[in-house]
Amino acid sequence: MAQLTGIKKMVVALAAVFVSASAAIPAPNVTALSMQTGAITSQPIGHYEFCQKYRAECEIKTKSTTAPRVTDFGWSVIREVNVAVNNKITPMTDMDQFGKDEVWSYPDAAGDCEDFVLLKRKRLMEKGFSPADLLITVVRKPDGEGHAVLTVRTAQGDFILDNLDNDVKLWTKTPYRFLKRQASFNTGRWVTIENGDEVLVGSVGN
Repeated sequence: MAQLTGIKKMVVALAAVFVSASAAIPAPNVTALSMQTGAITSQPIGHYEFCQKYRAECEIKTKSTTAPRVTDFGWSVIREVNVAVNNKITPMTDMDQFGKDEVWSYPDAAGDCEDFVLLKRKRLMEKGFSPADLLITVVRKPDGEGHAVLTVRTAQGDFILDNLDNDVKLWTKTPYRFLKRQASFNTGRWVTIENGDEVLVGSVGN
């Protein structure tokens, strides 16, 4: 009985976050609002080493599905997680923290950009979001420096959670060049972003 109660609670939570794909809500044309992904590409070394430690995190395979339409409550969850993690974690480079580069890990108090991403992804998965819709993404900042953000796939477009910005923005409204991201069908694979150069770049502080 306790197990059934837990399942019912999960179903209610998911219903609050997402609208069913079959719901009678007009779907927007999201062609220009979503990233166009291409071929399988190289996995960042930091993610590869992360996968050696957390193998189950990188072995999740999902059949190709349409991105979900997120409810108002779901958006509030996304925004709250973005701000909460940004406020909780102190930015610190891997070199300063570990004495070497490209250490991807779940942060406790301090971390690099990819650590912010991992924690946000974990918290949103705990709220009922699918790993297929929470994709670690590698971008290039206007100054040429590499950076990591979290892409949330939705029927309304691809949105970005960034440790440099408390606002959740449509990916085309960010100042970045998008290079590659996790594949939605396999958390251990990465794919190119074909239209990543189409984003109008500006400037942003580190």
